[in-house]
Order: sequence, then C-alpha cells, then structure tokens
Amino acid sequence: MSKLPIGIFDSGVGGTSIWKEIHSLLPNENTIYLADSANAPYGPKGKEAIIKLSIKNTEYLLSKDCKLIVVACNTATTNAIDFLRKTYSVPFIGIEPAIKPAALQTKTNAIGILATKGTLSSALFSKTSGLFANNINVIEQVGEGIVQLIESGKLHSDEMIVLLKLYLKPMLDANIDYLVLGCTHYPYLMPLLIDLLPSNVKIIDSGEAVARQTKAILGQYDLLNTETVHSKNELFTNGNPVVMQSLLDGKFNVDYLDF
Repeated sequence: MSKLPIGIFDSGVGGTSIWKEIHSLLPNENTIYLADSANAPYGPKGKEAIIKLSIKNTEYLLSKDCKLIVVACNTATTNAIDFLRKTYSVPFIGIEPAIKPAALQTKTNAIGILATKGTLSSALFSKTSGLFANNINVIEQVGEGIVQLIESGKLHSDEMIVLLKLYLKPMLDANIDYLVLGCTHYPYLMPLLIDLLPSNVKIIDSGEAVARQTKAILGQYDLLNTETVHSKNELFTNGNPVVMQSLLDGKFNVDYLDF
C-alpha cells in the first residue's frame, strides 16, 4: 500500500502550488496530479456541480489506486469534502484559507482574504471565519477573473495587474497587515503581490501546512513510502499542458488527458 501514489486534484493548474510543497516534503512519494482546467474555475459553480466534478476527479484517481487524495482546491474542499469523506474509504486532505494564523497575528486588527466566490460563500468558510476572526475586520474579495487569466497563460499580463490593484485597494484602505490567499492558483501571484503591497503586509497561503498534514495522515495510516528509489510523478490536464509546464518551470512533463 505504501508504494501506491498520492492523488491530487484541482479545478486547474493552481493546485500544482500544493503539489510542489508535497513533492518537496515527501520526495519518495509517487503522485498523480489531475488539473480539471476544462471546468475551471469551480468558484462560480453551485455546490451540486462542484460535488459532481469532485466525484469525477476522485473516481479517476481511485481507478489509479491512489492511497490518499488531496483536494488541492479551496472551492472543492469547502463544498464537497464532507461528501467525499462519507462516500469513499481513502483518507482525504482538504484546503481552506489560513484565516486562523492571520487573525491571531494581526496588529492592525484588519486582514484581507482573496478567494473565489465558491469559497467565500461556503458554510465551512463562514464557520472558520466565525471561530477565529469574530472581532477582526475581515475584508473579503472575490478574485473574479484571476483563475481564468492564469489558466490561459496570462499570469504576468497587464490585465492581471489591473485586477490585482482593483482587488487590493479596499484592503489597503482598511489598513490590513495580512493577506490570506484562499485559492491554490493564487500563490503564483506572489511576485506580483509583493510588488503591489507595502512591506508590512504579510501574505499567507496553505501550501506548507497541507504538505505537513499529508505527511502526518500518511504516517497515521502507515502509508508513508520509505523507499528511496526515484519517485514517479504523473501530471495530467484536460486543458493546455504548456500552461502547467510553464508554472513548473518545464521541469516536469505534463500530459493531456480527456477526462
């Protein structure tokens, strides 16, 4: 069982930011990554549609004998992970915005959250926000259009800069000192955000925490691959493989898969 792959899926290429962290922490593990770019973004879709897409992705990964599945998508986690955990026997790791560390560490009592509509409107987000950010000014911003630009290879475009300036303005006006990235596509914005934000604003994403949790759960189920042979990493997309390869600096092969 320990030699079986970890399955990872996202609405598109963004979850590779999570895959990178997992691969870095657990280099011996075999992985299969699934980018459902043809249906990106999941954010504007209703809960029922998101669950159906998550089932499709999960069943493909299970057909490849994945021992654990990482839902590397905030929107799919917040809308579908409870259903997936009740329906399938493998362990699932989910992603949600890192509100807790931002809320606990803010000095200005104001934090910004950039996320998809599907994440910000979910019950899980509301619960987490209520638990940790009740007495804090939370400026929520739907990052409409960001995922589409990244998926179409326009990460560093003028259009992206215009959108980010528009979305960051109300946060900066509110004097935030933490920006929480609530979509796995958004860590790829980090260089742009660093240029656009004042130096006192810290940016938080969930990547490292998810990798640590993946390692912990594999250990708990005695599923860690202790062999030191070269791992096998298969990356698939039903979109344009060139876009995903560029985000991986061309170091890994990405195959087109019609799923």
